[in-house]
Amino acid sequence: MTVYRSVNPARLDDVVAEVPLTDAAGFVDACRTARAAQPGWAAVPAPVRGQVIGNLGRLVRANLETLAQLVTREIGKPIVEARGEVQEIIDTCDFFLGEGRRLYGQTVPSEMPDKQLFTFRVPVGVAAIITAGNFPVAVPSWYLVPALLCGNAVVWKPAEYASASAAALAELVRRSGVPDGVFAVVDADGSATFEGLSSALSAGLVDKVGFTGSSAVGAQIGELTGRHLQTPCLELGGKNPMVVTPSADLSLAVEGALFGGFGTAGQRCTSLGTAIVHESVYSSFVDSLGKALADAVIGDPTGSDVLYGPLLAERFATRYEEYLSWIGPHHRVVPGPRGRITADNPRPGFVGDPSLGLFYHPVVVADLRPDDSLFLTETFGPIVGVMPYGELDEAIALANAPGYGLSSSIYTNDPREAFAFRAGVSAGMVSVNNSTSGAEAHLPFGGNGRSGNGSRQSGVWVLDQFTRWQSMNWDYSGRLQKAQMDTQTVTPDLDFRL
Repeated sequence: MTVYRSVNPARLDDVVAEVPLTDAAGFVDACRTARAAQPGWAAVPAPVRGQVIGNLGRLVRANLETLAQLVTREIGKPIVEARGEVQEIIDTCDFFLGEGRRLYGQTVPSEMPDKQLFTFRVPVGVAAIITAGNFPVAVPSWYLVPALLCGNAVVWKPAEYASASAAALAELVRRSGVPDGVFAVVDADGSATFEGLSSALSAGLVDKVGFTGSSAVGAQIGELTGRHLQTPCLELGGKNPMVVTPSADLSLAVEGALFGGFGTAGQRCTSLGTAIVHESVYSSFVDSLGKALADAVIGDPTGSDVLYGPLLAERFATRYEEYLSWIGPHHRVVPGPRGRITADNPRPGFVGDPSLGLFYHPVVVADLRPDDSLFLTETFGPIVGVMPYGELDEAIALANAPGYGLSSSIYTNDPREAFAFRAGVSAGMVSVNNSTSGAEAHLPFGGNGRSGNGSRQSGVWVLDQFTRWQSMNWDYSGRLQKAQMDTQTVTPDLDFRL
């Protein structure tokens, strides 16, 4: 059996957890157990299932600091952000505990007398959830909470490099009152997960797949589930644009770019990818962002003033170094240093010892061109591109050009520009005078194009991912009434004129 070592990326000598990884058969077994347990959970009244979600929210609140500290230790997220991530679980539970009393259907008038029509939300069955580790507890809750509330059984495959955080959240879920068999965590690598998912789908054990991760893997999952006539819930990558107009508050835009582009070391699906800045303020924006970045505190993620800490794991560091190799001679790099932070490549004001972890310099790459790989590809790490534009239509076209469609933002004090951008941009989420990053539990979250298949998480909109609509007609007339044939008619005088 393979054992995965989850390592603290800020202190590579700190092993956070050693986790045995299962194979494809283990994934299938978990789905089979979930299939057997799901009908009993679905039979529990929805308001009672809502109470379980409320219990989970209270448990997470009571364990907020412990869970946040574990997240920081395991993936290197600054402690302030980790606390916010755990708070997101609480917010999600607070919202959905009430939805247990609001899984509304409708009573619909019939065209026949003595007949009633109804609609009901019913659970899909077994949901297989596969999540990334950059938000190791918040994003999974966006799936787990509504899926369980709606009466589904859940098999969750978290990222290996966030396995300790996942185990902690899973224990809180179990302690909240979820029955045995209804919820399971499967630790497995990518190939075993895909093989197991394929087998479980073929065996009729999985009814819904939720996936957060790369666009490439999302496309493979979409293809796999499509062969079984299923539509997955996909939350994929982003190349998120931020447009800065001449009327913008430039200091606010720089602040938004700093947080959106470099919070969590740029390792969010909603991280700022490219700032598209009007030519009249382009130079000022680049210089101001470069200075703000030079002054930012980077290092030990346990510090409260740290903008970002290490990259998530070795494979992300290797990939980030590849992105840096895409910087060409026509680019201008600010504030200057690039690559891994070391004694020979230091970062002024660095907090802690950079030799202990996977710490990298932040980079702003100015003067991007529309055919640059840095412009067209999601770059997961502390790197942001900047390019100029002349007219707003040009900015909108550039915002859409990479083909992603997750998040976007515009900085402007002209409402006409704000609404023109909203109407033209392809992103599923638009911020005005705010960063590309930031979600609330009661607002739909999700993207289009290379960022997803139009499915949405959070708020009431996610209920459509984990329930199916069922209609029922009840004819108590005592005779067969045939729709569209036995309906009553009225006779109007359509030739009448005043």
